[in-house]
Amino acid sequence: MAIDQVDRRVVIERPTVTSREAGQSAAAPAATSFTKTYRTTAKVVGAVYLGGFVVGLVGSGLFQSILGPTGASANLPAVAASSVLLAFGAILWLMAVAGDAAHGVLMFPILRRYDERIAFGYLASRIVDAVFIAVMVLFVLLQIPLASAFVKAAVTDASFLQAVSGLFAQGQVYAYDVGMIALGVSGLVLCYTLYRAKLLPRLVAGWGLIGYAILFVGMLSEVMGSGLGLASSIPGGLWEAFVGVWLIAKGFSASGLTLLGRDASPLGTPGR
Repeated sequence: MAIDQVDRRVVIERPTVTSREAGQSAAAPAATSFTKTYRTTAKVVGAVYLGGFVVGLVGSGLFQSILGPTGASANLPAVAASSVLLAFGAILWLMAVAGDAAHGVLMFPILRRYDERIAFGYLASRIVDAVFIAVMVLFVLLQIPLASAFVKAAVTDASFLQAVSGLFAQGQVYAYDVGMIALGVSGLVLCYTLYRAKLLPRLVAGWGLIGYAILFVGMLSEVMGSGLGLASSIPGGLWEAFVGVWLIAKGFSASGLTLLGRDASPLGTPGR
């Protein structure tokens, strides 16, 4: 009996994957990793905001309790009597300085995803802010050895030391003012990016823009003797406390991170 044999060929069809689809599937894990990484960054930034707000507030209170309502005066007898407290207040302000610099470093990778020039501008303005606040703290600390010499000095030397103390107090004021002006610039840069990149709700980012604009203008006028420096710092200070809690609780907007992370890849992407 003849049996006809029929060749049976099994054709295995493999789906064709376009280069675009391949690129999207390869980028997906990177984008997910990007989002998770910067959610953690948001919590750290929020903690730094809150920590800086607290230590700055306590440090300012200690300065004012010793150096008067402005926190800067040539009051050597009071400094001599409370030098330890003054030094502790200075240490708290140095912690705030470290936080200012940390903000620039922590936010740099995120801001760079939006615009590299903005990222570098924010980092630079934060460094300027930190440097001038550190100089302010240095002027405060210099009051301590002056006060020690003042207690032991003769009457003629005491008047000279008091005059030097007054110069240091004025230098402290100017260094603080310039540092706050730089903070205003950095805050405007940050909040503009948060607003455009949708990393925070528009209302929250807009509050920050207005607060830092008031701070910038107020501190510029303070240099010219307006006396508005303290009042102008209130809106921005409250925003920092609020956004610190927000970032710890909610982080950056998921939609904003997704938009920034779409182009994430192992090699990174240039700023747009």
